[in-house]
Amino acid sequence: MSISGKVDPVVRPIAAADIAEALGQGLRDFQAKPLYGLAFGAFYAVGGIVILLCLTAFGMVYLAYPLAAGFALIGPFVAIGLYEVSRRRETGEAISMRAIWSTVTSRSEIGWMAFVTLFIFVIWMYQVRLLIALLIGLNASFSSLNEFITVVLTTDEGLVFLVVGNLVGAALSLVLFSLTVVSFPLLLERDVDFITAMITSVRSVVMSPLPMIGWAAVIVVLLAISALPYFLGLVVTLPVLGHATWHLYRRIVAPVAA
Repeated sequence: MSISGKVDPVVRPIAAADIAEALGQGLRDFQAKPLYGLAFGAFYAVGGIVILLCLTAFGMVYLAYPLAAGFALIGPFVAIGLYEVSRRRETGEAISMRAIWSTVTSRSEIGWMAFVTLFIFVIWMYQVRLLIALLIGLNASFSSLNEFITVVLTTDEGLVFLVVGNLVGAALSLVLFSLTVVSFPLLLERDVDFITAMITSVRSVVMSPLPMIGWAAVIVVLLAISALPYFLGLVVTLPVLGHATWHLYRRIVAPVAA
């Protein structure tokens, strides 16, 4: 039983083949409803560009690399509208931006999951600045991204920062992935609390660790690469991954018994 007194969702194991099939279904959803995918993808990309411009304005452009890597952390939250598009295609319900917005805003627990996601993203960015201060220098500042990369790749302190930063980042990414991989789709489809959703998500990772870690790697690599050309690749990558996440969720969490 969940903390709300309801029966916990049933989690099923998956294999690598399920991930491949979910990606195929996600691509078909995007092809069927491209305008919705492009709209959410563009919103995600514009958000990245705005944050990057803010970093540049404040003389913190050296945070562009961790931003590009960490931007994948908030992907599950941004893609929630895409989950709803896939859900409505599956059930045959009418699809419109108003209907999507109405459904998402009616699920109050989604707000708490969004808070968890954004909180960890903030921690991600702060830990980068903390590691720079501890390993490179308390007063370290860089006039350009190239200068920062040069210091990281050509000094002992920079190489230590690179190794430690990537290890800490990988740990944070794994934690957030485990908490959110099925949480948002579950909260969208069912009336459960966000704690139960997070526990269910972690259970899904524990039950199928290798396939799920493989899925996490696919998400991070594709989103990170897509973010390199000024985040523009995210316009296509996000919707495909978002739709695929919904179909993977449907394979992981068993339907409610009639």
